[in-house]
Amino acid sequence: MASPSDTGLPAGAPPGGGYDTVVVGGGIGGLVCAAYLAVSGRRVLLAEQHDVTGGNAQVFRRRRAYEFDVGMHYVGDCGPDGLLPAILSGLGIGPDRVPFRPLDPDGFDRILLPGVTVDVPVGWDRYLSRLCAALPAERTGLTRCVGVLRAVAADLRGGMTHPPGAQRVPMSAVLTTWGGRPLGDLYDHCALGPAARTLVAAQSGNYGTPPSTTLTSTHATMLDHYLRGAYAPVGSGQTMIATLVEVIEAYGGQVRTRCPVEEILVGDDRQVAGVRLAGGETVRAPLVVSNADYRRTVLGLCGGRGFSPAVVERTRRATMRAAVATAYIALDRPLDMPNTNIWWWAHTDIEQAYAAARKGSDPTFAFLSFGSLKDPGSRTVCPPGHSNFQVMTLVPPLGGPPGRYRRDPSYERGKARLRDALVDIAEQALGPFRSRITHLETATAHTNHRYIQGGSGTPYGFDDWGGHGRRPSIRTGVRGLYAVGANSSFGAGILGTALSGISAAGRILQRPLLAEVCAGAVLADPARFPHRTEGFDPLRISRGRARRDARGLAGIG
Repeated sequence: MASPSDTGLPAGAPPGGGYDTVVVGGGIGGLVCAAYLAVSGRRVLLAEQHDVTGGNAQVFRRRRAYEFDVGMHYVGDCGPDGLLPAILSGLGIGPDRVPFRPLDPDGFDRILLPGVTVDVPVGWDRYLSRLCAALPAERTGLTRCVGVLRAVAADLRGGMTHPPGAQRVPMSAVLTTWGGRPLGDLYDHCALGPAARTLVAAQSGNYGTPPSTTLTSTHATMLDHYLRGAYAPVGSGQTMIATLVEVIEAYGGQVRTRCPVEEILVGDDRQVAGVRLAGGETVRAPLVVSNADYRRTVLGLCGGRGFSPAVVERTRRATMRAAVATAYIALDRPLDMPNTNIWWWAHTDIEQAYAAARKGSDPTFAFLSFGSLKDPGSRTVCPPGHSNFQVMTLVPPLGGPPGRYRRDPSYERGKARLRDALVDIAEQALGPFRSRITHLETATAHTNHRYIQGGSGTPYGFDDWGGHGRRPSIRTGVRGLYAVGANSSFGAGILGTALSGISAAGRILQRPLLAEVCAGAVLADPARFPHRTEGFDPLRISRGRARRDARGLAGIG
């Protein structure tokens, strides 16, 4: 049991003032944490600098006809025993409010290498069978490699979901041997050739690093996540965001958008004291959860106050994973293909491909995600008979805040070149479609930083924070201050950031929340949630109650 000082709450008296917790930033991690604290009786303020909550899981609309997901392209493990449904169900959120539709279970990801095509199916056994059928000469090495990955993933998942009060099972030999070593070392041990190495790591764009610097545990958990079933939320990822906002507000919390935090207040005693908002308003609270970029949290919002010199220096010197550039494309015709994603690779030297991406060379790999296939019949994704998809690749992270870049001729030229390269890749994967384009725009690392305030324009977080694979804990060392999101030890992505949020809430509440909800605990009463009418718009709800009807919300139709 944690002591009062561990939770950041002063001993002997409840906190005063209007709030006892301020959450900085409305990404998945911040929203999940705020929701669990609210349903547990905490007085919560969530402050988001953007017009809507959601972070990398939000959507945007164009031409009153198309809606594009920014980052929730697909999620895994959403079956009956899935981790993300368990986190949602613990908040009283069931499939009636956030339904998930499965991608093609016989091939939710299509991997395209020169001369090799693999449709990745649900299930580890079928996955290995497909790999071996594609590269029969590599069967022995692939079988050994996949066996290690499967065992590591099973051990890690079991450690997270063990029942409350149950004795933890000691780490297995395979986890202690391989979990903390680079995936490239496992490849060497299994004597895999270049094509096999690229094939196994073809979906590495889900975390953004090459095998040489990726922990085996990172790749194993990503594969296991999707091999348990790949899904997409019905009604876009914004539906899940809006539902979390509904939960927070139903339990007395407040969600403020267009509400930047300029400073996290830390006293000389290394105790957090609240935040100062843009415009000068000070909100006093003994607990602050930062869902802002970790570097910005430590060096910017806190100015290093309360952190050890070692953490400040490690954070200052840290490098970020690659950033993402995306072409958003709409066509005036449907796509005739299964409900799948495409991972396209120009060659089988995966290390060289990542090195080229970080140098800003023309892309040699890309991920294609099809919104109109994942949510067919949606009134917002695209009009009937049209299609909506995205083409993503990795680009160098920003060296710092981008400054004034819009309308800069060199930036516009580089953006146009990247846009054309991504369209070229998409046509190689799908066939010609340029004459049917009805909307085309490109987002870069600068775009990500502008809207999300993401560190260096990347959604993946740290690459090297005092060691590859090393990441900060959700506990910061400053009493009462927690840090959640893509930089945490739980990793990036929808599930990783959600895990950081529920884990921070569990630390604060001194409860094993994840284990409890995986065992079926429900902390919220769905009867308190608002009734949804036919015109329910998740983007509107995601602005928070105070700004729900403010001007400037893009519509459809």
